[in-house]
Amino acid sequence: MLPWVVRRTRLPLLSLRCVDCRSESATTGEGRFRVNANGNLLDVWLLVRCVSCDRTSKLTVHERAPVRSFDPAELEGYHANDPEQVASRLLDPLLARRNRVSLDWKGAWRLDTPSAWRAEAWPVKVEVVFEDPVPVRPDRLIAQGLGLSRNEVLRRVKCDIPLRRRTSAGFTFTVLAGD
Repeated sequence: MLPWVVRRTRLPLLSLRCVDCRSESATTGEGRFRVNANGNLLDVWLLVRCVSCDRTSKLTVHERAPVRSFDPAELEGYHANDPEQVASRLLDPLLARRNRVSLDWKGAWRLDTPSAWRAEAWPVKVEVVFEDPVPVRPDRLIAQGLGLSRNEVLRRVKCDIPLRRRTSAGFTFTVLAGD
């Protein structure tokens, strides 16, 4: 079985309309949090920038949360603008739902495949693993990895999941020999 790995190359852009220039993309840039204390309650926001006009906006991470409810390491990560914590919060589906944003993964991932896979005997079984939850259509991913058209992929590939529906979970497929 051949291993294919889908890796994130950068953080995805956010589909978020700017109130100034009406652009529809924002970025986390270097990744900064803003922590605001109000008595024993904390507000935590992830700061994002419009890619067109550089206007800063805030995405709510925690709202009016008691200080004692935070793990000390998590709180320190917010204060230190920990890049891993920025990535984990940005990729959290609850953050996207709460702030009504979606992630734009265009150009933010790559597919790593073994270089000598064509020496394998047909049929070839491939296992796809996702390091991050990158939503891709399996038919497009397989077409890119094999260098085939999507119609050829639909004809030659056997898979247990729908090939035309986005997934971000690992799967396996079998490539049959060409005619």
